Amino acid sequence: MIDTATVLDQRIELEVTGMTCAACAARIEKKLNRMPGVTATVNYATEKAHVEFDASAVSTDDLIATVESIGYGAAPPRPAGTPSADVPSANAADPLLQRLIGSALLGGPVLLMSMIPALQFRNWQWLAFTLAAPVATWGAWPFHRAAWKNLRQAEATMDTLVSIGVLASFLWSAYVLFFTSVGDSGMTMSMSMSDNSAHHLYLEVASTTVALILAGKWFEARSKRQAGSALRALLERGASEVRILSADGVERSAPIAELHAGDRFVVRPGERIATDGVVVEGAAAVDTSLVTGESTPRDVVVGDAVIGATINVDGRLVVRATRVGADTTLAQMARLVEEAQSGKAPVQRLADRVASVFVPVVIAFAAAVLGFWLARTGAISGAVGPAVAVLIIACPCALGLATPMALLVGTGRGAQLGVLIKGPEVLESTRQIDTVVLDKTGTITTGVMEVVGVVADDPVTTLRFAAAVEHASEHPIARAVVAHAAAQAIDLPPVIEFRNEPGVGANGTVEGAHVVVRRATDTTGHGAGTTVIEVERDGQLLGTIGLADTVKSTSRAGIDQLRALGLRPMLLTGDNRGTADAVAAAVGIDPGDVIADVLPSDKLQVVRDLQSEGRVVAMVGDGVNDAAALAQSDLGIAMGTGTDVAIEASDLTLMRPDLPAVADAVRLSRRTLGTIKANLVWAFAYNVAAIPVAATGRLSPLVASAAMAFSSVFVVSNSLRLRRFR
Repeated sequence: MIDTATVLDQRIELEVTGMTCAACAARIEKKLNRMPGVTATVNYATEKAHVEFDASAVSTDDLIATVESIGYGAAPPRPAGTPSADVPSANAADPLLQRLIGSALLGGPVLLMSMIPALQFRNWQWLAFTLAAPVATWGAWPFHRAAWKNLRQAEATMDTLVSIGVLASFLWSAYVLFFTSVGDSGMTMSMSMSDNSAHHLYLEVASTTVALILAGKWFEARSKRQAGSALRALLERGASEVRILSADGVERSAPIAELHAGDRFVVRPGERIATDGVVVEGAAAVDTSLVTGESTPRDVVVGDAVIGATINVDGRLVVRATRVGADTTLAQMARLVEEAQSGKAPVQRLADRVASVFVPVVIAFAAAVLGFWLARTGAISGAVGPAVAVLIIACPCALGLATPMALLVGTGRGAQLGVLIKGPEVLESTRQIDTVVLDKTGTITTGVMEVVGVVADDPVTTLRFAAAVEHASEHPIARAVVAHAAAQAIDLPPVIEFRNEPGVGANGTVEGAHVVVRRATDTTGHGAGTTVIEVERDGQLLGTIGLADTVKSTSRAGIDQLRALGLRPMLLTGDNRGTADAVAAAVGIDPGDVIADVLPSDKLQVVRDLQSEGRVVAMVGDGVNDAAALAQSDLGIAMGTGTDVAIEASDLTLMRPDLPAVADAVRLSRRTLGTIKANLVWAFAYNVAAIPVAATGRLSPLVASAAMAFSSVFVVSNSLRLRRFR
């Protein structure tokens, strides 16, 4: 229990080994949470323990020692930039595969001889016993070892069920083989469950069950590797080498670890950009698909920001590093995904509570089944089968995998599409939202002023003189005018005696004439929501230029997709009503759903007002002034191109800064939640239906073991379908 005065000032993710089911995770979690000053969640699928603790009371070594004290392994996280141990490696699966192959080769003949009387030659039972013995011991050794550790701690897990089932089957078979007439030559055996004679051996259960469960474990481990491939791809796609540019212009190749913030480095065509930075020389097209999910390359020029691990398609760039190591966008993306995968959705916590008490209940129930059939038949041979079937089919593996596997795959796929889900509880929020409040600047619009029209007798001359003066200014309007002139290949004459008048405009001498560029009072000829400037030469008006923060080309499609999901889009902006209505009309937002002239401090209140009306609100924004509203909303969605404050306050982060990405995020979250629920329904229904059938004696232990293995494979395979999400 955490004291309210305790300060949890440290956070760590331990890589946990030795877990075999959800009950193991529950055990470790319970043990860690009993430590003073510690709160922990343990995820079976990712094999990680997410721990927050008071560093003055507990150390990392203490946490590791606690995990090891109950028979599991733990290690601190690997250094940044190295692949995480979130899923078993191929090498780690090799011993499992060896046991699987050995058990299948030895157990296969035992199964055939036990099932087919025609193959039961003289003394066949002794050959079956010889083949089954190494499977029941060596093949099942991981289960026996774990069960013994659990017993020493007075605990029980899935391994306990398997170990008891296999040993009971094998030891009973050994007893009747050595001490009854079952060992006589010429003995034959029927596979009928109604055969309650002492002639019934369970060697096929002791051997084939092990092979089937190992097969399920192997497929599970293999699927985990596939599920974690998206995150591993993120971690492995960063550059390992960089061409650092010295102050005297000399390039030198160096490991990425030698690059520091402020250093300049060179990126040649086809190379990965080493880290986040700003272009200081050159121009190129950059493939950002790794980070944003957008396949179309983005053109960058001097002054543009670039993201590490993206690819320079063409052109030579010189970039000044702004973020390195754990501060880069790539590292932050990986960290967000890992944190989401390590967390637990509310629906999983119920499954964890069930799993923690499930195994002891099953053992008690199996003992009751054994007693019932012994009393009814008067023969222990007829009681062993149903009891073993209950033990084996009740394995809670599917229950433990239902949520974390879907979360592992869903968040990994989201990272590939540029959608970062901060935590599993976000999935529940996406299902409930009915209203999406959209900030205007940088969300619906580009956030960059562009020239949208020139009204003049000679538009080229008007633009030429305006751009000549504005070329000396850093104002956004000035940059937009100059960029428009450059796009039309207009040569700009030099300006002298340049003078900037803040809030008014700028003026200077161009080709001997005094040119003034200032905010216009007459906006005739330009549309609503347009900023208009007038250009005057030697007191004569040449014309006016209209500028606007233009709507993104994808915004209309994004609004349509949100409506198709049953959501109500609303526009929230600090701009004037005319500009807001013009933008809303361009993207298809109803006039009644436009809220304009809102101060940054009032955005929070707007969200609260909507919530007080009974609406479940998602807020989409990218600025510092959106952070409070993002935090207040039921689901905060931040554009990844926005500020760190906005991203930190949000639940979802979109690395692809357009509205269709919002719809993708909602669809992916809902699909992931739907997969989790389908997995849980299957896992619960499987156990509820299968255990009573096994207890009635109508389900052989062999079939029970196959069904148990299939249930886990089904849950994992169903989760892997999320990899195909589009």
